[in-house]
This record gives sequence, C-alpha cells and structure tokens, in this order.
Amino acid sequence: MKVLVVEQGTNPSTDFFIRPWAEQHRAQCEFVLLSSSPPAQQKWDLVIFVRYITPAWRAWLTSNKHHIGRLVLFMDDDLFSLKAHAHLPLRYRYKLFQYVWRQQFWLKRANCELWVSTPWLAEKYASWSPLVLTPSSPHRHQTPQKTLFYHGSASHRSEFEWLYPVFEHVLQQDNSISVELIGNHNVRKQFAALPRVHVLHPMSWPAYKALLARPGRCIGLAPLLENAFNAARAPAKFFDITQAGAVGIYADHPVYRSVIKDGYNGRLVPMEQQTWADTILQLSKHEQERAHMIKNAQTQT
Repeated sequence: MKVLVVEQGTNPSTDFFIRPWAEQHRAQCEFVLLSSSPPAQQKWDLVIFVRYITPAWRAWLTSNKHHIGRLVLFMDDDLFSLKAHAHLPLRYRYKLFQYVWRQQFWLKRANCELWVSTPWLAEKYASWSPLVLTPSSPHRHQTPQKTLFYHGSASHRSEFEWLYPVFEHVLQQDNSISVELIGNHNVRKQFAALPRVHVLHPMSWPAYKALLARPGRCIGLAPLLENAFNAARAPAKFFDITQAGAVGIYADHPVYRSVIKDGYNGRLVPMEQQTWADTILQLSKHEQERAHMIKNAQTQT
C-alpha cells in the first residue's frame, strides 16, 4: 500500500497513531510537510492528513483526484468544535478555524474518511463512521541518551556561537547524545534547527543547585574564549560539572589550568572546534574513562 502522510512537522499525533498503523499494515509511507509543495503527480492508495489541511493541498487533491484511492483526515482532539476551542489562545483558535474547522465541509464532499484517537470522538462524529486508531508507544526504538550540557549565561553569548558547529557535528555523528543548554529565547531560536537540543530557562541560584543534584548528565562543557571579560573568571564550572556527576571538558586557559589535570579529573582542550567535537565523541564512547575522571574530580570537591 502506497501512502502519503501530510503533517505539520514531526509530531506526537503521527508517532502515537499513524506510524503504528502504517507498521501494522506494512504500508509504504512518504511523509511530507503541510507547508511544503505537494509532490509531483503520481498514484497514491491513501493520502492521510494529520490534523490539518490547507487550501494549497485542497487544490492539489482536486487536480489529482483520479490518482488518489482514499483520502483520510486523522484528528486526536475535537478539532471540529468551536465551543471546544473557546478557552484556547486566540492565535491557536484561528489556526484551528482556518486549517480544520472550515475544511470539514469540503472534506465531506470529497468523501474523506475520518480517523480518530478515541471512542468519544468516534461517538460524537458517528455520522462520519470514523475509524478509531489505537495508540502505540513511539519510544520503543528510542536510543538511550547521554546528556551533554553547557550551562552558559547571558555573558557567554560568544561561547554559544562558538559551540554551534561543535554541537552540529556531534549530533550528526552520535545519535546517543542529547544537548542541554540554559538560555533565553535567543538561545532557543539559535539552536532550534539542531535535533535533540533542549534549552532550559535561566533560573535562580537555589533552583540551579537543585538542578545539578538531579542525576543523568554525562559530559559538561566549559569553553572560554580569549577576551578581557573572561580573563577575570574563576574555575567555578569545575564544581558545577562535578556536582552534576559529569566529566568536564575545559578550555585550555589559565582559569582552568590550575584545577584540571588533563585526563585525570577532566579534559583540558585548546579552543579548536574540531578538537572539542572529537573529544566529546571519544568520551561518549568510553564509559570507564569518564567514570575514572569523575571519581578523581569528586575527591577535590
């Protein structure tokens, strides 16, 4: 079965419901973005829209109706009820109105099938004879993650920029690594294109100490670019990274040379982006080496 799945982006609706259905039925799926241009003319046994449909896709469906076997809309919320949307933010309500609510009448005329996530939705829209899909865990094949973190502040803007290609390379090479950052909206926007990057909001010092006490971090970063402001820093990141139970990679800078013995209680690395990426990837693969350095670092705190 050849299936085209149109979705707004990688999303839980597809992962919990559509992918398991496709796996069960051994469907050959192509996933495309709702915002992208429709594909060139070809035959599809099934076209599934996940939650939303746009006028551009409606036009494509109309012009390609003889090449499409079945048309489906899947929804996992009550997207056809304006009353159910009343408490939602205005911008989201407008989106639902434009891309779902006002499309339902055209979809019915186009003999679109309705697939839903719950018996409640199936009962409410019984006149549409919906199919209820059963959710399945999208986490079954998830690679266990090692957390690489950099907890910079607003004064580390240059370090964030410097780290971008380091993270880009590491995330491409090792799918067992996720990145944790602390930063504002600009940091979140800066790293939005990279996969497996999580940006936490800046927080109070007591909250940050509690964060470090939570387990799960693997490698901590302490880059330091050469400038007048950084010359006055103290090696406090050593204590933060060690408290987090992680091994640290530190800039080969006077700030850290008095504390770090390379390969003993952390890694002391020159500020060369490829060298940092290689060091991260090497440490990621060698758990015993990390444990040895963490143990030695902990004797200093």
